[in-house]
Amino acid sequence: MVDKPKYPTILVVMAIFLIVGACASGFIIGRVTTNLNFNGQTSSTSGDTDELFVPFWEAWNLVEQYYVEQPVDEEKMMQGAIRGMLDALGDPHTSYLDPIQHDTLNASLEGYDGIGAYVSTEGELLTVIEPIKGSPAEAVDLRPGDEIFAIDGEEMTGVLPEIARQKVLGEAGTTVILTIIREGVEQPFDVEITRAHIIIPSVEAEMLEDQIAYVSLSVFSDTSASDLQTAIDELLAQNPEGLILDLRNNSGGYLDSAIDVVSLFISDGVAAYEEYGDGTRTTHEVTGKAIATDIPMVVLVNEWSASASEIVTGALQDRDRALVVGAVTFGKGTVQSWIPLSNQQGAIRVTVARWLTPDGTNVNEIGITPDYEVEYTEEEMLAGSDPQLEKAIELLTQP
Repeated sequence: MVDKPKYPTILVVMAIFLIVGACASGFIIGRVTTNLNFNGQTSSTSGDTDELFVPFWEAWNLVEQYYVEQPVDEEKMMQGAIRGMLDALGDPHTSYLDPIQHDTLNASLEGYDGIGAYVSTEGELLTVIEPIKGSPAEAVDLRPGDEIFAIDGEEMTGVLPEIARQKVLGEAGTTVILTIIREGVEQPFDVEITRAHIIIPSVEAEMLEDQIAYVSLSVFSDTSASDLQTAIDELLAQNPEGLILDLRNNSGGYLDSAIDVVSLFISDGVAAYEEYGDGTRTTHEVTGKAIATDIPMVVLVNEWSASASEIVTGALQDRDRALVVGAVTFGKGTVQSWIPLSNQQGAIRVTVARWLTPDGTNVNEIGITPDYEVEYTEEEMLAGSDPQLEKAIELLTQP
């Protein structure tokens, strides 16, 4: 079992930029785990390891002896064996990065310039979730659901989407050409984007009409809970009648941060469980630092609300603390760790645990169903309408 004092529960969706500070360091911690309970030992739950691997070495030796192109590249064969082994698990979140891919990721950890778009790395291609307001991505009219088929003419089919995301990163002022596949458009098309320095706050807050406090949380970083607490304190000082927590398009982040956010709204009890492969569980209880336990509350979610967002939503829904409005969430109920391999042979990302809501529900590949499902179409978004937000306000203002 990997010892993980703090890690992201998901990196499904990352903005195509890196934020200097807490978010950037969180990305590193979540991707690389070096404290292993391994010690170079091997084990097998399927019988004697030597016997199990007899056909593997037979196949290896047959290729070495008979393959037409000699000599064979043993390093590539070894890497292919690792990749195939992980693919055989059937878990899209468990994967292998070869040394070149691993170096590509590490090389840009200090970068924070890009096009300014939230993306999903869970499909076959990097997919746009939403351009950031005022960003280069918005300026060229990138839209939710756009798939990035090629970057600077290089097709991304078969390329790990996280690697594709890194390729979009680059110094402010430089350009990148993205080939886009868009639903309803017959042929892929190119857009040229000039990268920029992107900064967005993790928390945005305001007082809406009818004395409704509104706060949006975009990521679960080291400082998100404290930033959210500050924002809510300022809103509560204005005596709101209700509170909206907007977690739409929030892909997650630190598990600890998610528990801290739940703890702002619930005074005691369970926030979530973490369940490991041997069936044991860790119980995550709230911290006892609640500041808003009584005010009527609605949580907004959509199909891109994932992991840490689902932990918060699931806890507030299970504990009857808030109503949930929007679309069924992403459905990411597992925890991953990045673990580097010996001899500079890259790293593997391994699913190490499941997380469960207070009622014991695992939302993986299912998501959380809102109490009120409200569709939000692209046409409504482009027209400046937000029916999900309108429904939340209605629930908080009705007699």
